[in-house]
Amino acid sequence: MNFATTKFGIRLTTRLPRPLIARRYKIDVTKLNLTRDQMVQLRNMKRLQESKFRNRTVAFYFSSVAVLFLGLAYAAVPLYRAICARTGFGGVPITDKRKFTSDKVVPVDTEKRIRVAFTSEVSQILPWKFVPEQREVYVQPGETALAFYKAKNTGDTDIIGMATYSITPGDAAQYFNKIQCFCFEEQRLAAGEEVDMPVFFFIDPDFASDPAMRNIDDIMLHYTFFRAHYDKQPLNATNDNQIDNAKQPNDDTQAHNDGKPETGTELK
Repeated sequence: MNFATTKFGIRLTTRLPRPLIARRYKIDVTKLNLTRDQMVQLRNMKRLQESKFRNRTVAFYFSSVAVLFLGLAYAAVPLYRAICARTGFGGVPITDKRKFTSDKVVPVDTEKRIRVAFTSEVSQILPWKFVPEQREVYVQPGETALAFYKAKNTGDTDIIGMATYSITPGDAAQYFNKIQCFCFEEQRLAAGEEVDMPVFFFIDPDFASDPAMRNIDDIMLHYTFFRAHYDKQPLNATNDNQIDNAKQPNDDTQAHNDGKPETGTELK
């Protein structure tokens, strides 16, 4: 960038393209004494710059939206669980410990007792046996109760499982508070291991005063165990090997049976 002195004052000279000079310093291009071809070229360069700017802006916005949706996709599951655990939405019992105050665990003086039934389910790819140790309990609103589930790994390898849960009817989930449970936590069981899993809960005293809960006398707590998605140990590898070995007779048995007719006698 250079300065040249003229009879009209100081003139600024530079090697930058004229459109950039005109935009940066707001110069009136009509006073630059340009030819018609230069004016056309100047307009084309200006349009090209504006087009590039718009393209960069659009690309930036689309990239921002893509990153935003990607982040929401990763955060959707834990965010949904947190909202459901705090509000009881979707039949999920409340696990917000800030609501476990002393006045909430005082049994309400009422004759109404609520039947809480326990059910269980296991994913087809999880070789576990998972059952409740009691079918049902009767509690009053505000009364704490303790229940147990029994889980056993019937496979021949260590397996990691994770449980989800739900409440039926869903409207009662906002009053079903779990103080201690094994849900959404990794449970690793060795081959053949059997454990008891406790569930410590209470029903909010406000359940008794809610008109919408007036006709609800039964609540069902349902657990479903799934295999952890990153637990890639083969389920039936050892069993398949045992089956293959059983199908292949050893040398002694083969030599003993050579030349003898087959019989229908069952081996014991």
